Amino acid sequence: MTSHYFHPETLKRISRLDLRARCVVDGFLSGMHKSRHFGNSVEFRQHRQYVSGDDLRSVDWKVWAKQDRLYVKQYEVDTNLRLTILVDASQSMRYGSGTVTKYDYACTAAVSLAYLAIRQQDAVGCIVFDKDARNSLPSKMKQSHLVAVADRMFRSTPVEEKKVRAENLDLNKLLENVRASQPNLQDAFRETAESIRPNGLVVLISDLFMQREGLFQGLQYIRSRGHDVLILHILDDMEIDFTLGGPTRFEGLELAAQVRCNPRSLRKGYVEAVNEYLEEVKQGCIRLQCDYSLFRTKTPLDAALSAYLSRRQRMF
Repeated sequence: MTSHYFHPETLKRISRLDLRARCVVDGFLSGMHKSRHFGNSVEFRQHRQYVSGDDLRSVDWKVWAKQDRLYVKQYEVDTNLRLTILVDASQSMRYGSGTVTKYDYACTAAVSLAYLAIRQQDAVGCIVFDKDARNSLPSKMKQSHLVAVADRMFRSTPVEEKKVRAENLDLNKLLENVRASQPNLQDAFRETAESIRPNGLVVLISDLFMQREGLFQGLQYIRSRGHDVLILHILDDMEIDFTLGGPTRFEGLELAAQVRCNPRSLRKGYVEAVNEYLEEVKQGCIRLQCDYSLFRTKTPLDAALSAYLSRRQRMF
């Protein structure tokens, strides 16, 4: 069952791309990410003046011969990245207007990134959450760990909860209930940030149907721990474009309610509200210096990830 989220074509397309972190990372083994910690390496960075107690083996005697002053060499240490992937398994992620749900898409993206990171000898951990962080795996860089990541996501697939559904609620009342039912993940993100080592790369994969204030406060806390944060915002095309026609019954995934209406009469207001929401989320992420990108589930994941990671490569 763990092969459910392994898509060979996606992995093949992205395997040539590097997943790079903007932050300063810590580590002990030789990887492909740079750290500003100094140690012994093949790449020289700078000289600094010798002070009492420095190892004489680090003295640059050629400089001493020319300037009659003692300077030591400093090198840039290559270190490994610690990648932590946060995957949203809330009820709203069960939605899919086609054959692929948002959760399927998110998990495939997560496993693809984990594969890429492990391939370049970086450590990968994952946390699956809904209202709380409920399933986690510590960071490892073994190839076998990829199977564990995929298995954990498969076992965390959101299943429909039994609810007593309310019929035909007033639309305004329904919207109020929807806002009130959105989870506030500030505490969950804080707990997550405290459970992983600082100065890593955190990738949040979610539809972001949550209280925005709590989302931004949680992301701010993660950033304060020195993490580089990537946001992969997963939405179904129908949720964005709202191209339904004719009388339709809508059933809540996270809210026990149903409403019948003609989508065509609501489309203009709906699209405006969605665009306002997307802009608010995007600007909030930019303000917090998080790398935000919107992924539509009808866009082939290999193409979407390749374009996204190629853009990140050009940033460095």
